[in-house]
Amino acid sequence: MATNIQEDIKNNSIEDIKNNSIEDINQDSDNSKQIQRKRKLKPFHKITTHRNPLNDNRFPEIPFCPGELDLVSRYPYYFGPNYTEPLKPKIELADIGCGFGGLLVGLSPLFPNKLIIGMEIRDKAVEYVQERIQKLREQGINSGSPSQYQNISVTRSNCMKYLPTYFVKGQLCKIFFLFPDPHFKRSNHRRRIISTTLLAEYAYVLADNGIIYTITDVHDLHTWMVTHISVHPLFERVTDEELESDPVIPLVRNCTEEGKKVAKSNGSKFLAVFRRKPRIPYNY
Repeated sequence: MATNIQEDIKNNSIEDIKNNSIEDINQDSDNSKQIQRKRKLKPFHKITTHRNPLNDNRFPEIPFCPGELDLVSRYPYYFGPNYTEPLKPKIELADIGCGFGGLLVGLSPLFPNKLIIGMEIRDKAVEYVQERIQKLREQGINSGSPSQYQNISVTRSNCMKYLPTYFVKGQLCKIFFLFPDPHFKRSNHRRRIISTTLLAEYAYVLADNGIIYTITDVHDLHTWMVTHISVHPLFERVTDEELESDPVIPLVRNCTEEGKKVAKSNGSKFLAVFRRKPRIPYNY
């Protein structure tokens, strides 16, 4: 059976692989239910661990400007004909490098009136998160809660290049950088998601007093992020006393798949949260 599945992977699409796998399971009389329970969605998506963000990859969904971002297909509940509220919600939270979407799922019930978007550079990871969200939405509809998980979505993009094409000035209230790629080699430090140049873009899309959440299990990367954000004139660090009352912190620590791996191996998690300083009004 394993040989047949490997041949299907080379010749058929993901949907064909899923269908053929289910047929093979049903044909096995012994332990068929146990095998079927063990089969997950992720094995059908060949998800690479890392991707070079400096490569000139093609991203067909990149909007020319924030006004051209397709919200109807991403949030059909809020932008469809059945939504009667006069004011449409807008995207206010962004998970940069959302991985398998664990934080998106955790944030959805916490911010039911805000739109949340996950941004991921790996195409197979985006496919997985899209299917995950769709299944959660279907479960909500079947249980009588049609608005459940309708406020989250995912898009494939390179935020190091195209972030200002998604958001207008001061649009976001929270940005998350959870367990980003550490890029250990010194020659690859320019690939890190936190840098002086990129912090200017994050400050642009963040609203006054908007929050940046960072967490990693690599102390060197934690030091790098804290150093760069601390010296930036538009950010200030949030105190530990303030973080104790922030309901997002438990999700930041434990909701992502990477965070769960670190907890399972009893590893350390280094958290740092920063606030965007209010803009100074100009008199022309």
